[in-house]
Amino acid sequence: MRNKGAILFLTIVLALVCLYQLSFTFKGMSLRNQAKEFAIVATNKLVTEEQNKLVYDSIVTEKEQYFLDSISSEKVYLKLFNYRDVAENELNFGLDLKGGMDLVLEISVTDVIRNLSISPEDSLLNRALLEAKRMEEQGGGADFVALFGKAFEKVAPGVSLESYFRSKELLNEIPFGASNEEVLKVIDKEAQGAIDNAFNIIRTRIDQFGVTQPNIQRLEGTGRIMVSLPGVKDKDRVRRLLKGTANLEFWTTYENKDLQNELMNANNIVKSYLATEKALMQKKDTTASVSPALGAPTAQVVDSGKKSELNALAQQEIATTDTSLVGKGDDQYPLFKVLYPRLDQQTGQPYPGSIVGTAHFKDTAVVDKYISLAVAKNIFPRDCRFLWSAKSITGEDKKPTNYFELYAVKAARGGKPSLAGEVITTARQDFDQQNGTAYVSMDMNTEGATEWARLTRENLQKCIAIVMDDKVYSAPVVQNEIKGGSSQITGNFTIDEAKDLANLLKSGKLPAPAHIIEEAVVGPTLGQEAIDAGKLSFIIAFLVVLLYMWFYYSNSGLVADIALTVNVFFIFGVLASLGAALTLPGLAGIVLTLGMAVDANVIIYERIREELRAGKGLRLALSDGYKHAYSAIIDGNLTTILTGIILYIFGTGPIQGFATTLIIGILTSMFTAIFVSRMIFELMLKHQRDIKFSIPSTANVLVNAKVDFIGIRKILYVASIIVVGAGIVSMFTGGFKLGIDFKGGYSYVVRFDQKTQINTVDLSSAISKSLGQSAEVKTFGTEAQKQVRITTKALTDLNPSVNIDSLVESKIYAGVLPQLGENVPFEKFASDYVMSSQKVGPTISDDIKTSAIQAVIFALIGIFLYIFIRFKDWRFGLGGVISLAHDTLFVLGIYSLLRNVMPFNMEIDQSFIAAILTVIGYSINDTVIIYDRIREYRGLYPKRDQREVFNQAMNSTLGRTLNTSLTTLFTLIVMFIFGGEVIRGFIFALLIGISIGTYSSIFNAAPIVFDTLKMGRKKQNA
Repeated sequence: MRNKGAILFLTIVLALVCLYQLSFTFKGMSLRNQAKEFAIVATNKLVTEEQNKLVYDSIVTEKEQYFLDSISSEKVYLKLFNYRDVAENELNFGLDLKGGMDLVLEISVTDVIRNLSISPEDSLLNRALLEAKRMEEQGGGADFVALFGKAFEKVAPGVSLESYFRSKELLNEIPFGASNEEVLKVIDKEAQGAIDNAFNIIRTRIDQFGVTQPNIQRLEGTGRIMVSLPGVKDKDRVRRLLKGTANLEFWTTYENKDLQNELMNANNIVKSYLATEKALMQKKDTTASVSPALGAPTAQVVDSGKKSELNALAQQEIATTDTSLVGKGDDQYPLFKVLYPRLDQQTGQPYPGSIVGTAHFKDTAVVDKYISLAVAKNIFPRDCRFLWSAKSITGEDKKPTNYFELYAVKAARGGKPSLAGEVITTARQDFDQQNGTAYVSMDMNTEGATEWARLTRENLQKCIAIVMDDKVYSAPVVQNEIKGGSSQITGNFTIDEAKDLANLLKSGKLPAPAHIIEEAVVGPTLGQEAIDAGKLSFIIAFLVVLLYMWFYYSNSGLVADIALTVNVFFIFGVLASLGAALTLPGLAGIVLTLGMAVDANVIIYERIREELRAGKGLRLALSDGYKHAYSAIIDGNLTTILTGIILYIFGTGPIQGFATTLIIGILTSMFTAIFVSRMIFELMLKHQRDIKFSIPSTANVLVNAKVDFIGIRKILYVASIIVVGAGIVSMFTGGFKLGIDFKGGYSYVVRFDQKTQINTVDLSSAISKSLGQSAEVKTFGTEAQKQVRITTKALTDLNPSVNIDSLVESKIYAGVLPQLGENVPFEKFASDYVMSSQKVGPTISDDIKTSAIQAVIFALIGIFLYIFIRFKDWRFGLGGVISLAHDTLFVLGIYSLLRNVMPFNMEIDQSFIAAILTVIGYSINDTVIIYDRIREYRGLYPKRDQREVFNQAMNSTLGRTLNTSLTTLFTLIVMFIFGGEVIRGFIFALLIGISIGTYSSIFNAAPIVFDTLKMGRKKQNA
């Protein structure tokens, strides 16, 4: 072997780099173990686990975090790195292995365009934006700004965009007389800048949130940002942090007493409207208690037959503000049926302040509709606006209720606030020791301080509402003029809420709202179970492969085992060096790589055995065996790398993690199989060690195989057509069970107590009734785990700006409450019973389907082109692609036929597409090995009958094909049994695909080449 010194040097350097990178992971684990020991000792001094497990666990967690915080800035490793440095350099674990939260946010380009325009409320502009949105949802195939240009031309032909966008801010960007194309270029530039700015702001917010190893990526070519937050538990807090635009405003207000007559007139307007609508409905012989157009109130989350403590508290609170107006019935006072006015119950006089009423959260949308009717009739002053409180009101026991307050604010000139939040220079969270509440302190710039002093001076003894993102955080009464620009935001905040609010203000205002269009949450319990299952499956699979190689190839198998061990070490080291996250599919990719890594060793060893049987000496057989194996190894692995690259390009999250480990694993496998194992053999030869490539029982396995593959091809063609045909019929008649990746919706994995008897039919009925739409409930995992998976498309058609995630979860809670028992509050259900959740919006589900189809098509095209170029004959490419199409259709057919039969997940989702592409890569790897031998034999024996050449070539590779397939299937079977429920469907697709891929490589791909070559010769002879 040439350049042995250089290869040895490279191997040592790579090993040292991997060892250094992985040392951070080992150090981090050691420090966390120390923190755990410290926490247990400290907690045992206060309370024992037997006394109160809930309190005990809470204190342990707190003490652990205290220990880690105390060393966050201390040099704890190599006298150079503190704990935060160590944590940031550790091997990343993905969401499914560590627990946490993954989100995809989309910056609303529609809002960016509207904000850039001179007249945001213009009807033509908004019609064009709606048309562009419709075109996008139908697969417009262009970015949104380009679609907006087409839509504007459609709804306003001949109208110049310059008149809509040549504002003071864009005066220099849009010259006088600019064409629509020029304006669209400016809009696109501004929109991209807004998305870049949003990405930076969101990254700043995440950094200030204090998450270890966050991953924030902008998805190029879209207005989307992917955020991964391992270890995060409070998902509602994350949603608030990321979705808020941080648009801070200060508004003067109306007094409650000044709007009593207007509210009564508004009630009369609503009464008249509902009476008219009721008459129209009666003409249609239908009845309705609430106007469907106004949005009927949703069902109570808690069973109305039993008032919970929360509802009782809410009713008590309403009683303190009730008046003679409330409870008269919908006919006379429909507005006051849902909006409880702020009147003294005894005197009937309005309470002071800017709050005009309170409403249950389920009724806020109805109140908004009623108010909008009154606004349309000019009942309220033109500068009056109504805004809801950011937080629900609290009862006497300091617990939150389900009721929110409605404020009346007064707009300044142009409908704008009295003071905008851009004047804020700094914001911080502070704590009032006297009343035990947190608040936010703010400082303003000179201009803001001057305006703030004027505003407070002119509104003494009146309220000024502090508003962010159209929600009122507080509305304090101004006691005196405030000079210097310093002020406070109070609002009964917790420390975390005040900290998050200050972080939002410091990080800046988003240029447009960020909507969460995809979300996945995995609880720490499920994450730990995934780690345990992954470890077990990895260790067992690794040992199975090592033992098999040792058994089959004797001490040469031990050389392969050393190469495989080095390969695994390199994979983990490279992942740590690149900062890539190891996910459960990624771990499956590593296990699969183990099986595929054997392939290179098997190819080499089988060639060496051939050379030895030909009578060559050991040294020459080694040299020639490696030399003749290079072509097959490189061709086979490059085609698999090609599918890995396509997976990485078109996949997201876990799929990219799988692709990353697959690509790294293939590269390191080639390096260790070709170079590391060769160096070990050279060392053994130097020291005259005995080298064996078989044991007596495996020495001649399949050596003299004489299967007439070409002779039986037509029978197997028919068998393939029948099986694939049955699958295709099932696809068109029965279809597939689509995952929410492809259809959109919500998915929850809920675990019950061991004593609970789960009835999925009753559970599905109860949840569907609570949601108002159908929900599917299936057992998830083993019977002993007491888990169900709940999927629904409920409420996915709502505007993404509406915060429905918590609402859906609360309705699912209402449906499962009878199974849980009355003593399980919602907070405990969300934290302890919900193991994982996933949300996919309808827009992104369409994108995922498109990307999946494109990925498969591009993979097939890329492989065809590679084989065509490599073998210089289109018939080889055609045979390969037909074989791959056969494999793909076979797996799809199995998933369609067995969709309701198997006791595990058989959904078509992103993981399934990853499995299909992996099967394509693996199958073509097998095919290329056979093709390579056919090409070799055709060159060696040009005058032999082609049927004999093909059969001889295919029989000579039979040992390698079966060995590689068996080791790969061994590892997959281990993953299927021990890998956990989460990836069982994914592994099943690989099992089926690799089995049928091995079959098609032998019985379809090569025979098709034979037949097409035969047809070509007949045409030449004719």
